[in-house]
Amino acid sequence: MDGYMESFKHFATEAIHTGQEPEQWNSMAVVPPISLSTTFKQRSPGQHMGYEYSRSGNPTRNCLEKAVAALDGAKYCLAYSSGLSATMNIAHLLKSGDQIICTSDVYGGTNRYFRRVASEMGLKVTFVDCSDVKCLAAVMTNDTKLVWVETPTNPTLTVIDIQACAEIVHKNTGAILAVDNTFMSAYFQRPLALGADICMYSATKYMNGHSDVVMGLVSVNCDKIYEKLKFLQNAIGAVPSPFDCFLCNRGLKTLHLRMKQHFQNALTVATFLESDPRVSKVIFPGLPSHPQYELTKRQCTGVSGMITFYIKGNLDHAKTFLQSLKLFALAESLGGYESLAEHPAIMTQLSTRRGQSSSKNQRQS
Repeated sequence: MDGYMESFKHFATEAIHTGQEPEQWNSMAVVPPISLSTTFKQRSPGQHMGYEYSRSGNPTRNCLEKAVAALDGAKYCLAYSSGLSATMNIAHLLKSGDQIICTSDVYGGTNRYFRRVASEMGLKVTFVDCSDVKCLAAVMTNDTKLVWVETPTNPTLTVIDIQACAEIVHKNTGAILAVDNTFMSAYFQRPLALGADICMYSATKYMNGHSDVVMGLVSVNCDKIYEKLKFLQNAIGAVPSPFDCFLCNRGLKTLHLRMKQHFQNALTVATFLESDPRVSKVIFPGLPSHPQYELTKRQCTGVSGMITFYIKGNLDHAKTFLQSLKLFALAESLGGYESLAEHPAIMTQLSTRRGQSSSKNQRQS
């Protein structure tokens, strides 16, 4: 793992400089400008200067994509209008009859998309506990073309061994492993270096870090996958605005500082909660009590600010607790500078929990 850790060595420098060269602008602007133009003048028919139409390519988006690729240790990055639009573009790499295997404990929006949208397009979707690679291996077939892993998972913070999953997935010719890296960010985890084919983010969260942008990001090393995704990015058209790209690009400049503080703050809160008699269980990958603590130390360089915990009592007690918070806002999402709390079963995970009991007092902050 020494080489893996070495790849993080110049993270801050890459975040500040890659794709930001002033020489690319006539004005020599140090901060990349927001290029709002939807179209670009061509020298002659079919001969442009690198940009022709903003859906196909935009200078501000190009700066962001170059920076994120560097942070992920990737050759390429593609930006999308949301995390789910990035997921949709990845699913379009497949054809009807192909199988998607998705880890069973996954963000509600991802579950909903695979279960209620992708499956309607003829894709076979199988949910399985990918934290047990034997379970993953058992459901792999010749039709398996995409394995979707989220680590840590949302909301139970199960840590999945990316390298072990990659070894299983790549035994199937043509199968690719996609890792949703939203909860860790590029600063704490690099899935591509661990064998994943695709690293995906809801950049709305830590990568942007200011709760003012909705965006998705996808990083890859494979030329073939990139060319397909680049075509789909343009053909489907779910691209972010230049202003959102500017904001996310700006957010990257403080990513390393923010993630360090998220880790420190979360560890303090999780340690406090673990000692409180009103709390029955705390799940935080940075605590020795976490079942995958050793895997986390091996696979990640730190842990983000996500904590899941159970309080004693019933759903009414949970609601009273959430409504009584003073410094934490009761709101969905994560990864911004503010502290948030929610009840996943009746908020972000509701679409996957309908018809099931909501009595578990699970908290996420």
